[in-house]
This record gives sequence, C-alpha cells and structure tokens, in this order.
Amino acid sequence: MEADIASQAVGLTSTDFSIVQLFLRADIIVKSVIIILIAASVYSWAIIFDKYKLFKKINKTSEEFEEKFWKSKSAETFFNNLPANIDDPMAKVFKVTMQSVIKTRSKSNLSERLGSTLQSNIEKQMNIIEKNYTFLATVGSTAPFIGLFGTVWGIMNSFQSIAISRNTSLAIVAPGIAEALFATALGLLAAIPAVIAYNKFNSDSKKYFQKLENFSKRFISII
Repeated sequence: MEADIASQAVGLTSTDFSIVQLFLRADIIVKSVIIILIAASVYSWAIIFDKYKLFKKINKTSEEFEEKFWKSKSAETFFNNLPANIDDPMAKVFKVTMQSVIKTRSKSNLSERLGSTLQSNIEKQMNIIEKNYTFLATVGSTAPFIGLFGTVWGIMNSFQSIAISRNTSLAIVAPGIAEALFATALGLLAAIPAVIAYNKFNSDSKKYFQKLENFSKRFISII
C-alpha cells in the first residue's frame, strides 16, 4: 500500500513539474515573462534563418554579377543588357548609379559626384541587409534580465507560500523555484542564439560592405 502511494506521489510530482504545468501554475507576471521570451526567441530564429538565406544568396549573386561585369565591353553596354528586375544589392548599386550618370551626362566633377552617388546607394542597400539587427542585439542583451525578473518574482512567490503556510518543506517552495528557473532558462535560450547570430551576421555585413566598397572604387576608376 505504501509503495503504491509513493509511486503515485512520484508520478504526480513529475506531472506537476512538466513544462506545461510550470507555465499553467505560474501567476500572470511569470506567464507574461515566459510568453515574451518565447515570442522573442521564435522571432529571433525567424530572422536568423532569413539572414542566413540572404547572405548565402547575395554572396553568390554578387560574385556572378562581378564576373559578368568585368568581362563586359563597357559599363553602359552592360547596363543596357541588365534585366528589369534584379535582386542583387551590388547590381542595384550599379544600376541606380548608372542611371544617375546617364541622366546628367555632365563630365564636370564626375568622379566626385559618382563617388557620392555610389556611397549613398551602398548605404541604402546595407540598411536593407542590416534590417532587424537591432532586434537581435536587443534580445541578446535584455532576454537574460527579463528571465531574471521572472526568477526573482517566482522566488518571491515561494517566500509568500512559506509565510502563508508556515511550512518550509520542499513541496511548498519547489513550484515557485521551478517556475523561476524555467524563466531563467528561457531567457538564456532566447539570448544566446541572438548574440551569436548578431555577431556572425554583423561580421558578414562588414565583409559584404567592403566588397561593395571595392567594387565602387574600381567602377569609378573605369568611368
């Protein structure tokens, strides 16, 4: 009989401390913290996959564009043969710059005007590429503290349970502590990938920016 009661208690304890039960048992503050962290983590991973595909794509298309460009007879001939819809940032920089050059046709201060136009177009493309970087950086820096807030709140609930029941047994304090540790774990789960992704993509952006800068300098030299 005692063995049956013990086994039932173990089963109840394991059920009570499942992730779903931890969330359902938590109060509104801890639930809000958990929901915020899960949402931040999901959106961060969506950004990570999107940026991974973006850099894989533009590194390939820019390499192909450069190869075709330097094999062309002239910049204007190559510009005239460009397709109407192009997704590559380097090709867009070239296209918009050439449109500006063809419109003006004035050779006075051409190098200076061409350089400023290229720089402006490069910045526009980099702003598009670096979109949502701020979100990754924000999640990486704030998620652990949001999780810590949930941890503190859960521990406060545990102390309140002790004060109300006047019982210091583990059964009384364990639920609040478990909720607290769950919030901490979610904070780290959201922050760590976001920080790693931000550093990685920020490095990729710098490399791509340098690629655009090198192309613009060579482009100015031939114009």
